[in-house]
Amino acid sequence: MSSAARRRRRPRHPALRAPAIRYDRRGTAARNDAGRGALRRPEFGFAFRFDRLVPELTRGENVALPLRPAGTSRKAAERTALARGWSAWRWHGVGGKRPGEVSGGRGRRVAVPRALVAGPRVLFADEPTGALDRLNGERVRELLTDAAVVLVTLEARVAACSGREIVVRDGKSRGVERPA
Repeated sequence: MSSAARRRRRPRHPALRAPAIRYDRRGTAARNDAGRGALRRPEFGFAFRFDRLVPELTRGENVALPLRPAGTSRKAAERTALARGWSAWRWHGVGGKRPGEVSGGRGRRVAVPRALVAGPRVLFADEPTGALDRLNGERVRELLTDAAVVLVTLEARVAACSGREIVVRDGKSRGVERPA
């Protein structure tokens, strides 16, 4: 018997099984990579701690990028991004520049519009206001009202904007509900 066959037959420890994940009353475990991608693209937006911009594209092209996998042309994606208001706060004259030509904070301000441009129902954001000054952090927080947001932050003022907060300290979590 091959080692691959032995691994397939070996029972998994119950603690190592992934939890069942359901979204919109549909399970996700039985989906293959293409099926998970087909669910993820229109439904979820992601804004990571580090903006992960494509260095060969301008900031404007980076914002429009999530529209491309659905078959939208580059020019149509950029027009759609601008029409939806994702001009990244009017770009301040640097929309045509590449990520390496602007400061880290200006690159950071592209991450949230890029995550929201396709109109996802849920946004996952990791420190979306990190490395931003107070004014630009406020601009980012204003954008976070366009979808349900799962947010990781160390900033109390950002967390205070949410309707529900889950605080994790020393591996333990506690929830805090806020009146609507």
